[in-house]
Amino acid sequence: MSDILCVSQDEIIHQIKLSYQIPTIAESIITRKIMINAAQEAGIKVETEELQEAADSLRLMNQLESAEATWAWLQTHRLTLDDFEELVYYTVIYSKLTEHLFADKVEEFFVEHQSDYVQVVMYEVVFDDLDLAMELFYAIQEGEISFTEVAHKYSHDVEIRRCGGYKGILSRTNLKPEISTAVFAVTPPQLLKPIVTSKGVHLINVEEIVTPQLNQTLRLKIISNLASQWLKKQLEQMKFEVVISC
Repeated sequence: MSDILCVSQDEIIHQIKLSYQIPTIAESIITRKIMINAAQEAGIKVETEELQEAADSLRLMNQLESAEATWAWLQTHRLTLDDFEELVYYTVIYSKLTEHLFADKVEEFFVEHQSDYVQVVMYEVVFDDLDLAMELFYAIQEGEISFTEVAHKYSHDVEIRRCGGYKGILSRTNLKPEISTAVFAVTPPQLLKPIVTSKGVHLINVEEIVTPQLNQTLRLKIISNLASQWLKKQLEQMKFEVVISC
């Protein structure tokens, strides 16, 4: 029978120190304080129905489909029911506060930064040999071989090989700058001349440029980005000291 080892609260705090996590955790605490103060100043209230909806979403996100599963999850994370309710409350407050602060700024931000949300549907094979990549580039152009055949034969990535080189729908931030510049400059469909980067030689076929639409998903993403920028500025303007009492 194995021995039971107990971990004290002081030991947990000490481990957090040794893991260099104190500044990160302190910043999270200050961020929450900023959020709560701003919500109070704005007169934001949380309704019971909103709390219930957020609680249901949190349980769904964590696959807590029964009371037993929820209780086991709480025990695993050393949370009480009061802690759970507090977590739900902060979730609702953050959502309502960011909506209050930035909902009317979304369209203007989208128009000014629309190019940042343009996406590309592309296929790619990465080579170690520039000469081979060039040879296959011309072979595809001449119709001697298809891009899919090249991917099946030459791709080192098993999943990419199975998908015929398909990389998915990507944003500028998903690509290296030299690749992003080339990809978003063409009129698809277009096979790009091999591009050399630190990762190898990229043979890319651009299938489609996806023009962004300001749907609900993108709207929430923009609000989240604006909120992150706002919180960052609040933190930069504020000096705080971490005091851990024993």
